[in-house]
Amino acid sequence: MRIIDGLKDARPNGYLESIRKGSAGVSRFRGGAYYGSGDRAADIARLREEINTADAIIIGAGAGLSTSAGFTYSGERFDKYFFDFASKFGITDMYSGGFYPFPDAETHWAWWARHIYFNRYIDAPKPVYKELLDLVRNKDYFVITTNVDHQFQRAGFDKSRLFYTQGDYGLFQSVRASNQKTYDNEEWVMKAMEAQGFIRDENGVFCVPEDGKLLMRIPSDLIPKCPGDGSDVTTNLRADMSFVEDEGWHDASANYAHFLRKNEKGHVLYLEIGVGSNTPVIIKFPFWTMTYDNPDAVYACLNYNEAYAPKQIAEQSICISGDTGEVLKELTETV
Repeated sequence: MRIIDGLKDARPNGYLESIRKGSAGVSRFRGGAYYGSGDRAADIARLREEINTADAIIIGAGAGLSTSAGFTYSGERFDKYFFDFASKFGITDMYSGGFYPFPDAETHWAWWARHIYFNRYIDAPKPVYKELLDLVRNKDYFVITTNVDHQFQRAGFDKSRLFYTQGDYGLFQSVRASNQKTYDNEEWVMKAMEAQGFIRDENGVFCVPEDGKLLMRIPSDLIPKCPGDGSDVTTNLRADMSFVEDEGWHDASANYAHFLRKNEKGHVLYLEIGVGSNTPVIIKFPFWTMTYDNPDAVYACLNYNEAYAPKQIAEQSICISGDTGEVLKELTETV
């Protein structure tokens, strides 16, 4: 329990509660996996029915959802917006570029301005998030996600029903551990994009100028500093124990805890989308455990080549392998 100004924080921590529940229950799931019925049309029809009839829907979303929406970290998008960094430093994708030891702070923050802008301050290239919202907008739903790109809110999901567990590209935090606040970075990002030579198109979206000339450095006086104490800043992304869980994070965690407690029983649909195996304790294991503990619950896993469930909950599970966007489109076309 956190201590704030000498007082105990009475809010529940849905993040830790669900992780503990999932970790404690995962030992049950040994001896094989269930990969779906083999009849895609039947699985789509069953999932459609579960969405329509569920008392509550808990969505767990991972990177695969944003990838399906067009937020790819390599290939065409990378080549279009980071071609100069690729040529000079040999960087091959946005993910690895985030760990590159750039020669100075001006170059480091030029990279991160682009990285943040093109993965946080524009709409996803494909309407996958909007299609998901169309499926659940009239349902009692809640979203827990490891994504940090803000696309749920951009698509119109209710902010009070969202829990971004791993941070937000749109926030900075101080490198000083004593400062447990976060700071909006939108104004800085826009200035840093302009400083590199990006221009806005007719829709107000930054794009590469026709001559392709961009700077890979920002002015020294534009290097971001903490508004609170003037210290250096970093992105508010969970990488180690220095990650700042601010008041907004704890409010969302408490909302998640309340939603889970309210829906421990009854016809609950745990809809897992695009969650990989890197961090299963946050979404996957808890969803399995909560499904196992509630005989009226249903677990649905939508994933590209990784759709499976433990055999212990096979009868309660729907597993659909393939591009998430295509699955959601099939569902929205028939609901």
